[in-house]
Amino acid sequence: MNLYFELLGHPVFTVEDVAQYYNNTNSVRSALKRLVDQGLVVRVRNNLYTCISGESGSPVANRYQIACAVTKTACISHHTAIEYYGLSDQIYYEVYVSSETKFREFEFDGYVYRYIPARFRNGIEDVGYSGGVRVTDLERTLVDSINDMDHISGIEEIISFIRAIQRLDEKRLRQYLIAYGKQFLFQKTGYLLETYVSMEIDDGFYEFCREHIGKSKRYLPKDIRHGTYNSKWKLIVSGAIEISKNGEYEI
Repeated sequence: MNLYFELLGHPVFTVEDVAQYYNNTNSVRSALKRLVDQGLVVRVRNNLYTCISGESGSPVANRYQIACAVTKTACISHHTAIEYYGLSDQIYYEVYVSSETKFREFEFDGYVYRYIPARFRNGIEDVGYSGGVRVTDLERTLVDSINDMDHISGIEEIISFIRAIQRLDEKRLRQYLIAYGKQFLFQKTGYLLETYVSMEIDDGFYEFCREHIGKSKRYLPKDIRHGTYNSKWKLIVSGAIEISKNGEYEI
């Protein structure tokens, strides 16, 4: 048996995965150490490994596969999910991982893997033939990103994401907004979609959002103190995020 070739079938693997090929723990650890010393396997983090490609000399596992192997409930989310869907025009070196189990942030192969607490379990897709990738669906990615726009995904990125979206399931959007249960999130989502989305969304969805916004006036983004007041959504909106019809930012 050639252990290296056996492990190539696992983009990311653990000591327990190697154990299926041996009868005792000492043999497992010795075999794994030998592959690491030979430069055929690399340690990603504690008890997480990937093979090194003989052709490219790079890790076999990509950042999405690594992220989803960190915990049993891990999935990629926020702007990492936006990248995965091919709807981002930027490359980020931070990988956002939503998980029910907390883990310490770590760096591997030039990427920093950051932990995001999983708010709920709905809206996660197992991608077929992807080597174990799990990703928040398009609608949850949007709602998560809008919710965390002041901490993770900036408003410019979210606007760009919204403009690139070609399809949305309004039923899923409602489900995730209700799961969060935040008035400000209903305000932000309603305003941003009504203003920037390029596809048709039923008026009933916007009425649904308005029914949940309450009476509070809020700032968008959160850290501005001056802007244009939108009475429909009860938002003071920064002039810096207004976009003209040709897609350029107006300041």
